[in-house]
Amino acid sequence: MAAFYLAVLLIALTPCGAVDDNVRFDCYPEDGATEQLCLDRGCAWEETQNPKAPKCFYWDPYGYRVEGNVQDTVLGSRATLRRLNTPARYANSADVDPVTLDYEMHTAKRLRLKFYDSNTQRFEVRDKMPHIPEATGKAPSPEYTVNITPPSPTTPFSLSVTRTATGTVLWDTSVGGFTFSDQFLQISTKLPSTYVYGFGEHERNNYRHNMDWRTWGMFTRDEAPGPPSDGVNKNLYGMHPFYLCVEDDGKAHGVLLLNSNAMEVVLQPTPAMTFRTIGGVLDFYMFLGDGPEDVVRQYTEFVGRPFMPPYWGLGFQLCKWGYGNLSVVRDVVKEMQDYGIPHDVQYGDIDYMERQMDFTIDPVNYQGLPEFVDQIRRDGMRYVIILDPAITTNETEPYAPYTNGTALDVWIKDGDDNSQPLIGKVWPYYPDVTVDPTQEWDYKVEHYNAYSVFPDYFHADIDQWWGNFIKDFYKTLKFDGLWIDMNEPTNFVHGSVKSCSNNKYDNPPYMPKILGPNIYSKTLCMNSVHGGTEHYNTHSLYGWSQAEPTQRALREVTGKRGIVFGRSTFPSAGHFEGHWLGDNTAKWDHLHKSIIGMLDFGLFGMPYVGADICGFWDDSTPELCHRWMQLGAFYPFSRNHNWEQGAPQHPTHWDGAIADAARDALQTRYTLLPYLYTLFYQAHTQGSTVVRSLMHEFIEDKLTWSIDKQFLWGAALLISPVLDQGAMDVNAYFPKGRWYNYYSVNSDHQGREVADAGQGRSLSLPCDMDCIPVHIRGGHVIPTQGHANTTVFSRRNTLGLIVALDEAGEASGSLFWDDGEDIDTIGSNSYRMITFRVSAMTLDITVESNGYTPDPELQYETIQVFGSPAMPSDVTVNGQNVASDNIVRKTADKVWHLEGLSLSMGENHKITWTIPDDTSGAEVSRARPLALVIAAIAVVLATVNGHFLS
Repeated sequence: MAAFYLAVLLIALTPCGAVDDNVRFDCYPEDGATEQLCLDRGCAWEETQNPKAPKCFYWDPYGYRVEGNVQDTVLGSRATLRRLNTPARYANSADVDPVTLDYEMHTAKRLRLKFYDSNTQRFEVRDKMPHIPEATGKAPSPEYTVNITPPSPTTPFSLSVTRTATGTVLWDTSVGGFTFSDQFLQISTKLPSTYVYGFGEHERNNYRHNMDWRTWGMFTRDEAPGPPSDGVNKNLYGMHPFYLCVEDDGKAHGVLLLNSNAMEVVLQPTPAMTFRTIGGVLDFYMFLGDGPEDVVRQYTEFVGRPFMPPYWGLGFQLCKWGYGNLSVVRDVVKEMQDYGIPHDVQYGDIDYMERQMDFTIDPVNYQGLPEFVDQIRRDGMRYVIILDPAITTNETEPYAPYTNGTALDVWIKDGDDNSQPLIGKVWPYYPDVTVDPTQEWDYKVEHYNAYSVFPDYFHADIDQWWGNFIKDFYKTLKFDGLWIDMNEPTNFVHGSVKSCSNNKYDNPPYMPKILGPNIYSKTLCMNSVHGGTEHYNTHSLYGWSQAEPTQRALREVTGKRGIVFGRSTFPSAGHFEGHWLGDNTAKWDHLHKSIIGMLDFGLFGMPYVGADICGFWDDSTPELCHRWMQLGAFYPFSRNHNWEQGAPQHPTHWDGAIADAARDALQTRYTLLPYLYTLFYQAHTQGSTVVRSLMHEFIEDKLTWSIDKQFLWGAALLISPVLDQGAMDVNAYFPKGRWYNYYSVNSDHQGREVADAGQGRSLSLPCDMDCIPVHIRGGHVIPTQGHANTTVFSRRNTLGLIVALDEAGEASGSLFWDDGEDIDTIGSNSYRMITFRVSAMTLDITVESNGYTPDPELQYETIQVFGSPAMPSDVTVNGQNVASDNIVRKTADKVWHLEGLSLSMGENHKITWTIPDDTSGAEVSRARPLALVIAAIAVVLATVNGHFLS
């Protein structure tokens, strides 16, 4: 065995004798590594010219070995791993021996690799997530094979996972360093490519990860997006230990580490990654896909499909922390109406409350709020309120949320005295204090912010407390959605008002690369009791645990779907809620980073996502807000929001300077809402993405694997926003196919095909301040509807279809339609599903399911055809010839419209057309390619082999 390692070492040596950086896996990730400390750990030390590569790395056999034969189980196989005779990692974190490995074949494309202590019960996330499906037997024909090193007294354990069909090795842990101790667990693996995406929540410059020795910590933290702090890439509000890897042939796989303890992942150019976590078990789930979209479908099937938002939840939403009083809110709503800007949802941030206390209304500044909400709801709008988890304890008069919660004993407990709740400080102010807003933050926290307790949302009586107060408050204020914030959970003092004691949870032997300086910074002591265990284990589950009871209470009290969206999230949160990308800043690079955030949360199964339009922190400018409103019109969750002391930035501000642009962009959004709503139906039922990377649709084009300044709505709409200050053009990439302008500054160009885009290329598109490039992909039918100022009224308008033909003259699409807000229209079959198919110059509109009838019945009024070789003749609608006056040629560039229709949405329809015979061959070939190819073959055969045809 020594000879084997010597051979490996020689192979890895560079000509100068140094060990190649790419085979180095860090054995001393803490600060302060020295050669002696490294050698004491049983590792190798060698200098390197790369300051990012480790000097201390694993080399000799380290970790565990396989003992005894691998055993068959109902779901797969089981191996026993025993410690090798190597130094313990930490003297105060006992190594587990033995470790059990279960390899489970759940489905043909999903496997599980679980490393655990079979002798001691350790915390497992899965126990808190009962909706995750249990496997019942071994998959009969898996598309993967798992190899485990054979038993040996000296050979280190490793495993590999191989895609059977291609031979691609997806995982290979033979690089060493496997560790399983009480508070330090680590495993490293080589990867099949450098195309890695996911992990969160973080701010990044690119969607595709940089593999150049980057470390990403994961632990939910009240931290705004921004550049690295003290050398740490910031861990933000959510925790998503899930990544996607695209293999060199375009196949893809995803991996979830189902663990909620503080962790980090290290990416290195080998390519490889290392997982390190400080508790729980190593519970990996791998999903093999034909491509990225297939992986997301499998992942959401496992963690839970995304919730179906109400139709109005796709409308434009407006909020500001610190309107100041109800009069200002009234004026903003009226201005939006006066300018004719679509506006579906108005918000109440924490200033609507009395001293920021949940389930209260400021009796002075927001007197009359319930009546105002009733009025805007009659006008077709909706109202959403914020709720924070922390509850004040310092009231001089009885405060029911606190007294009732205390009676039910629902608070997180102090780890040093389990009979008492942990006490911190968050938003609520002391009663009878005068707040000086000019004071520094620390002064405010000390002198103004009241003591607070924190609900345990895992508590058996949480519905009786949290749910009942939501229902009681609804009797006062008829909200339509709930925004749950500060639920990392946030604490304005570190740990508690008395700090944290010296215990192993608040002072772990290893601190992952998360924002500190302590693990309890800006949150609760880790030894507090939460969810029946230490907060150390369940901290990153806090926001997730709040989402489900919040959704349940909202639906019960309103009888409708409503929307719940939260700041702190964890895998499966998308089943219950949406997410906004947190407290971003009014600066130009945050436009681009918002696209990366949307793509990330699409991978995480949370398609209802968006950033604060125009920025939360700092003051926006007219140009920045102008461009951001254009981009934000294409966020699935589209909301303009900023902070208390920020200048107003709603679309009618700046004397209406950006009002026209905001109105135009939002009217485009509202016109396309039937298509967007259908995408959410597909996400809810099939697990597909809504906003998606270009590579999801064009995996054969490797250039798309690194594009993140453009994005798709579904498969059919390409959005290429302006992201740079002063820019009047966009460099947009068009993958192979036919692409059409959705609209342009010159309306005569609507539907015009993008020249020179057919084979896949980048084009510079002129784009002044009135422009955001949107293109439709050939081969798709997009349902549209007339826009209005709210979805209540737009849903009553006539429908249209955009038919964008592909190279074969074909296209398809679908439309999902229900009442827009009932809780389970899909389960009760109370919806319409309509498909659209174009082939051989025939459009078939087919009602596949007809369980819902709108009142009044909707009509198709307009059909637009893009990419036609010429103006049609002999157009028929349901067998009847159409008068020529109904055919409107909008341009000379292969676009025609059929207008003035009145076709019931609830019936099947057939539209046919013919192209005149004198159309040029090139044009006809696109309209009738199959017939022309057959005819051409026949002519050739007749000429060359006449005897054969005869």
